[in-house]
Amino acid sequence: MNLPNKLTILRVIMVPFFVILLLAWPDWFLMRVIADIIFIAASITDFLDGHIARKRNLITNFGKFMDPLADKLLVVSAMICLTSLSWLPAWFTIIVVAREFFISGFRLIAVENGKVIAAGWWGKFKTAFSMIMIIVMVLHIDNIVIYVIEQILMWVSLALTVISMIDYVVKNKEVLKEQK
Repeated sequence: MNLPNKLTILRVIMVPFFVILLLAWPDWFLMRVIADIIFIAASITDFLDGHIARKRNLITNFGKFMDPLADKLLVVSAMICLTSLSWLPAWFTIIVVAREFFISGFRLIAVENGKVIAAGWWGKFKTAFSMIMIIVMVLHIDNIVIYVIEQILMWVSLALTVISMIDYVVKNKEVLKEQK
């Protein structure tokens, strides 16, 4: 197993630690900071695994498939936690989760046809903005400026969620044609 794939697995392993810290002690600022540090570290592994894989020509089908799934697990777990704490609206999380299920199903159809589809740039932007939004929201600082920043990040993240889904389907529409 190469380094990028190990980083992907590490990201998956970090998720339960983040979730436990955030949900067990949401009123304790120090625990939110530690949870945020774990989330940031996991997010950095997302950047590093892709960068190292491309730079060292270590791109594998495992990485193409598991890296986006690890991202989904990290981001969706965080959004579900934020929703359960009433810090993120449920409708937002439902839209994001629905998009992730749709894209995962789309990928499974592609795999059945012998095609592995790597994440596109819109999806990467969506993930990056979602991660930034989560980093800010996890701290849960009661300040009007922070609240406005959270709202801007939330709406940009939502727009990128929809745009990336449309882009993904348009660029890979042949997968649907093969299902006739």
